[in-house]
Formats: sequence, C-alpha cells, structure tokens
Amino acid sequence: MDSQQATVSQADLERLSDKDKADLRQVLAKEEQRNFVQAQSHTFTEICWKKCITSNIKSNVLDSSEGNCLANCVERFFDVTITTQKHLSAMRNQAGH
Repeated sequence: MDSQQATVSQADLERLSDKDKADLRQVLAKEEQRNFVQAQSHTFTEICWKKCITSNIKSNVLDSSEGNCLANCVERFFDVTITTQKHLSAMRNQAGH
C-alpha cells in the first residue's frame, strides 16, 4: 500500500468486537511472522553468498562447489533457526507452568 494506505484510529479499534480484535491480532501475527521469515531469507542469502561465492560469476549457473556450499549454508541456518524456535518455545512453556 502506498499513499492510499488506510489508517486505523484507536477509536476504530475500540469499536471492534472481541472476536474481530482476536482475528486482527491473528492476522497481524501472521504478517509479522511472514516479514520475519522474509528478512531471515534475505540475511541468509547475503551471508551465504559472501561465504560461498568466491569467484566472478561467468555464466547463469554456479559451479558445483558454490552450489553445494550455498545449499549447505542455508540448510544449516534453517536448522539453527528451527532448533532455536523449539528451545524458546520449550522455555516459554516451562515459564507458563
């Protein structure tokens, strides 16, 4: 959305039903999660590119060692992210009990 983006006032939010407020929170949480994943993807791409692409690109295909390095690099980042999320979730669950 650009200059035509709608704004929502506090008064508008207060007029929402509890169900609509819960639905809005869920939509916002999903959007926040999508933005986080997209930002992570950009970060992984930049870090792995710098790590793995060490020569000038001369064609539209990476050489096999660069391709393998990129695949492994991104997989490791996802492994760490998933492990971290599981650990934080477990900590959150323990704190709630």
